[in-house]
Amino acid sequence: MAEKTVSAEQLAQKMREVSVAEFFEKNRHLLGYENPTKSLITIIKEAVDNSLDATNEGGILPDIKVSVKEVGVDRFRIIAEDNGPGVIEEKIPLAFGKLLYGSKFHRLRQSRGTQGIGISGAILYSQLTTGKHAVVTSSTGKEIHSVELLIDVTKNDPLIVSHKEEKNPDKWHGIRIEMEAEGRYIEGKQSVLEFLKQTAVANPYAKIIYDGPSGKTTFDRVVNELPIQPKEIKPHPYGVELGILRRMLANTQARNMVGFLTTEFSRVGRSSAEQMLQLAKLDNKKPKDIVHDEAERLHKAIQMVKLVSPPTDCLSPMGEKIIEEGMKKEVEAEFFVAVTRPPAVYRGNPFQIEVGLAYGGKLPADSGAQLYRFANRVPLLYHQSDCATHEATVDTDWRRYGFSQSSGQLPQGPLVILIHFASVYVPYTSEGKQAIADYPEIIKEMKLALQEAGRQLSIYVRQKNKRKEAQLRRDLFERYIPELAESLEKLTDEKKEKIIEGLEKIVKKGVKTDETGNKKEPEAAGK
Repeated sequence: MAEKTVSAEQLAQKMREVSVAEFFEKNRHLLGYENPTKSLITIIKEAVDNSLDATNEGGILPDIKVSVKEVGVDRFRIIAEDNGPGVIEEKIPLAFGKLLYGSKFHRLRQSRGTQGIGISGAILYSQLTTGKHAVVTSSTGKEIHSVELLIDVTKNDPLIVSHKEEKNPDKWHGIRIEMEAEGRYIEGKQSVLEFLKQTAVANPYAKIIYDGPSGKTTFDRVVNELPIQPKEIKPHPYGVELGILRRMLANTQARNMVGFLTTEFSRVGRSSAEQMLQLAKLDNKKPKDIVHDEAERLHKAIQMVKLVSPPTDCLSPMGEKIIEEGMKKEVEAEFFVAVTRPPAVYRGNPFQIEVGLAYGGKLPADSGAQLYRFANRVPLLYHQSDCATHEATVDTDWRRYGFSQSSGQLPQGPLVILIHFASVYVPYTSEGKQAIADYPEIIKEMKLALQEAGRQLSIYVRQKNKRKEAQLRRDLFERYIPELAESLEKLTDEKKEKIIEGLEKIVKKGVKTDETGNKKEPEAAGK
């Protein structure tokens, strides 16, 4: 019997548009909701990232409160609150109940979130795993608005369950989000507490109070100054692909091609624009009249013209002082060093690499180094081996700096390695945003920063080892003083006690101290 066939018309009847919310509901792993443990961390991450971005842009030192409480088997109530500028009443449902809705996607400047998916994705996951609505409370300093909402996944639109307005006598401003979600709570390297600890390292100007299942932890503010706000820039021609160039040509308000090139891009002056048109064999006509072949010639010509690198005031690096202060606050080590590299460029996108090293102290000496990875000040806890930071670290020869290291592995010893990648566009390997792609330019800058910091650390390590060896020699000599005194007593008329006293004076005189009070070897005889 012949199989029943389906006609094109019947297939066409089944076709329909899939909303972005519906897509991510079925593919939540793309947003970081891969398993219950990581899902809980992802919710906290999205809420804290939003709070830090909002307070930074509002010029407010962040006070952030996070609460995670178990309300059932593998079910948690999550509350995150900040003191940011808040969201105006009419934008609350859209900002939290519609995916791909936000203010950062089209601008080129460093920020934590850019896609408009983060916090609405967390609410979508909460709704998917518990069926409950989220509660968003916001105030700009006037009335307080509390909105209970769900997401209509078929339309990617918010569904408002209720909306309450209250008076605000204390003039509170900020956002408070409450939701329930499925998750699994653990403590250790990949945990909510570890994420907040590393967030405090990278953002020491923030005060974070965490109330978790195991009790309350406060990460105090140690810096009372906000980072410099990055400025928005226009795209650099080297980073624009052909399809984007064609769309820009169709949408520009410029009247001619020279105007288009000089106003829509950074670092393009009139002479550079005319050179591009000459190489592409194009007239100075209306951009909207450019056809596909002409656009392709222009795209190739752009790459042939030498241009200045894009502006770097769109970046806001942590800075060496902040890195050291942040690490000292949360890492119990004895020596700290930080390096901030000059800005560089990949695919037309400016970026900057920073490295911090913490050594010794209470760090475990018999295990591998700990790697703290950050992208625009956000900790990356998962997919370490897939990340450019890991590749650059294991490719660095740490034996030069006094550490043992197996091939393809992190160095061994009491060491914390911090790498921060700051850019207008972070090339994550997936939508989960946990690993940075290994562009050669990025790897190169990371290795240069690691090597510079490693050289500074090696000076301290060598001096410490030298002092340790001197102390061992002294201890060894002191151990045999009684035997030596006994032998000398037999050879001389001196009493043993006096000989011991004299030998001990020689030892004490031979071991001097440096400016910090650390013992150092005696100077060579004859000096």
